[in-house]
Amino acid sequence: MKRNKNLVWTSIMFIPTLILFFGCQKFLDRKPLTATLDDLNQGALEAQSLGLYNTLRDYAGFSTLPWIDFNSIRDDDAQKGSSTTDGAEINAEFETFQYTKDDWATNTYWNDHYYMINLANKELYYADSLKVTDEASLRNIGEAHFFRAYSYFELVKAYGEVPLIDFYYTNPADGLKPKAKVEDLYNLIVADLDVAAQYLPLNWQLANGTNQYPGRLTKGAAHTLKAQVYAFRQDVAAGEKWTQVKNACDSVILSGQYQLATKFTDIWKDGLDGDGKNGTESIFEMQAYVGENGKNDKGTFWGTSQNVRQGGASVEWNLGWGWNTPTDNLVKAWPDADPRKWQTVLFSGQYDGGDSSGGYGATLPAYNPGVALDQPYWNKKVYSDPDVRKFTGQINSNGGASWINHRILRYADVILMKAEAANELGDATTAAEMVNTIRARARNGNDSRLPDVSPTDQASMRTIIKNERRWEFAMEGYRFYDLVRWGDAISALGSLGYTNRCRYYPIPQKAIDLSGGVLVQNPEW
Repeated sequence: MKRNKNLVWTSIMFIPTLILFFGCQKFLDRKPLTATLDDLNQGALEAQSLGLYNTLRDYAGFSTLPWIDFNSIRDDDAQKGSSTTDGAEINAEFETFQYTKDDWATNTYWNDHYYMINLANKELYYADSLKVTDEASLRNIGEAHFFRAYSYFELVKAYGEVPLIDFYYTNPADGLKPKAKVEDLYNLIVADLDVAAQYLPLNWQLANGTNQYPGRLTKGAAHTLKAQVYAFRQDVAAGEKWTQVKNACDSVILSGQYQLATKFTDIWKDGLDGDGKNGTESIFEMQAYVGENGKNDKGTFWGTSQNVRQGGASVEWNLGWGWNTPTDNLVKAWPDADPRKWQTVLFSGQYDGGDSSGGYGATLPAYNPGVALDQPYWNKKVYSDPDVRKFTGQINSNGGASWINHRILRYADVILMKAEAANELGDATTAAEMVNTIRARARNGNDSRLPDVSPTDQASMRTIIKNERRWEFAMEGYRFYDLVRWGDAISALGSLGYTNRCRYYPIPQKAIDLSGGVLVQNPEW
């Protein structure tokens, strides 16, 4: 397997020690044990920055089931999967919107995001103490601002008002803060992203064109997240909101650093050559790597948690935990003429389509409704390559597919956000052009399917863009929050139990209890 350079720069290992969590936290410093950063232009805060990437990869609130619960299986396209008894509480909480105030997944999501925020605050505290001004250290500062913004954006989407802590503390009492207004949280997020965009590089390429740090943050990541933030905001006037989205998208597009992958299936390749990782469309990815026979394992449970797990099949098809599987709703709503349907959904009992549709030439075991773990469909975007399974020795659910990267930000989102912004600003021509860019890639030269759309009235174009986002990003964790921000969640999810108060999750009861009454529950809960 080609040596995956994207993990070399994260090979500093840290020992996190969590003494208390939620609002009352105290952490021991993370000390680097080993380093392979010789001859690199390091900033004074390099170890702290690399700790942020490690937290993204290693903490479940960012990398596995809790993230999937909040971001994917609450929509109408994805469901928990696995067996009814495996994480049974998740079925009620996230599929039928019977939210709970105390559960491992929900507590972890809250805790891990505030852990990341405290690490970012700590790095910024050190930066201020050291008064660093060199270029490499400023890049480190940009990384800290990005990760704080990313964490707060996920929290404000999930909970609405949450405590705003923009300082490093070691005394637990200093972390007891009441909830901040959503507007104030957004102001911090945008300010952080503006600093990140200022200090982060366009790319990490060396003079010879080699990417020094594949997957490391860039200006493009800061601008893309800023576009997402403004697209979600409801606290600013529509004109300002969509102008900000368009401007942020244009910053990414005009940078010349990104382009759509030639084929949709190219994005998801995590084979022996690793060509799908950190490709031309990638703006930010959570990095993962596993060496031959499991050596140098720096993987995550992102791919493992979602891979095929046919309960009645042989070990050959026990590839993961079987979570985050497509729903009948998605499969039936998706037009058969769209190639992305067959490149996103893996059908039990059917041929995987071979290379042309992201498969490997295998036929899956038939779906048996009476078998606990069987599912009719699987998420093909994390379908593991059998050659890599053999190479890594990860051939079953005990650890399989942990080499798969999580594609967090990709260029297609920038294109479709610009389409949405253009339409809302009255520019149907640009909106259609952006949509057609995505459709052209999806049809991959076959002009008999997915024809171009023509500029039309704003309402019709809005529907076209919504559908295009659904098909392009199915199973990636976009749809639930898209439905919420569009005001479509009740119509799409109401039959499943969704009501307007379900747009926000209740704050974990443990966090409230530990705060001694400083933190109060969301009013609708």
